[in-house]
Amino acid sequence: MENKRNLVIVTGMSGAGRSTALKTLEDFGYFCVDNLPTEFLMKLFDMAGDSGKNLAVGLDSRAGAGIEKLKDDIPALKALGVKILFLEASDEILVRRYKETRRSHPLAGDDRVEEGISRERVGMKFLKDNADYIIDTSRLVTRELRAELHRIFAENEDFNNFQITVLSFGFKYGIPNDADLVFDVRFLPNPFYVPELKHLTGNDAPVHDYVMASDASKTFLNKLTDLIDFLIPNYIAEGKTNLVIAVGCTGGQHRSVTIANELYSWLTKTEYNVKVEHRELH
Repeated sequence: MENKRNLVIVTGMSGAGRSTALKTLEDFGYFCVDNLPTEFLMKLFDMAGDSGKNLAVGLDSRAGAGIEKLKDDIPALKALGVKILFLEASDEILVRRYKETRRSHPLAGDDRVEEGISRERVGMKFLKDNADYIIDTSRLVTRELRAELHRIFAENEDFNNFQITVLSFGFKYGIPNDADLVFDVRFLPNPFYVPELKHLTGNDAPVHDYVMASDASKTFLNKLTDLIDFLIPNYIAEGKTNLVIAVGCTGGQHRSVTIANELYSWLTKTEYNVKVEHRELH
């Protein structure tokens, strides 16, 4: 009887969460090896396959020229059943993480962090192109990343690379920098001017009911979901893996929260990974 085993290469952009992913897989019972020279990969996966052990190997740009040599081994690795997990994040987030930790990027040398990130994207592109799982950690906290890995590697659920974040915000505090789509709902009835609703938020039923009682709100939501339903498959066809839909009102407390919750509720009925955030309520 053939031993069942899971073989995974954990790779991606430096600073995107590879170490966290490896520690998480180790908690799931995987035997984890980090920064292994690429010339040993095939032999190690062969041995793991014979033993029936779950194996995860961390691989990043520190492998240097070995990364480039790995291109020729991709078909053989796939034939062994090796899956590639690629962790991604936006340039802005990666720069911020490096500055917070005061670490230098492995490919930056004497240049700025941005230069190292740019070089790494070029060198790691073939791994991303061949990845079985791509997780964008730009808006994920560690707990959410662990939950996503548990779903894929512990519960063996189907994985969809496309992640959607619905984000409510207040225009008075600025438009979110990472928003892909921005929708202005300041034309809807404003609960702020209703004394008993002023100090509540869109998460409260009275505010929700007040906003959604408007015909304008219902019509807008119908048109918005039609638009999103059209856009998502086209974004996926272009290779996009992460979409941030921002919904804004004046202060980010009432109307934007209500509409964001409604959009999130609709998206949860689709096949995509989706979460909702309310920036001004944090």
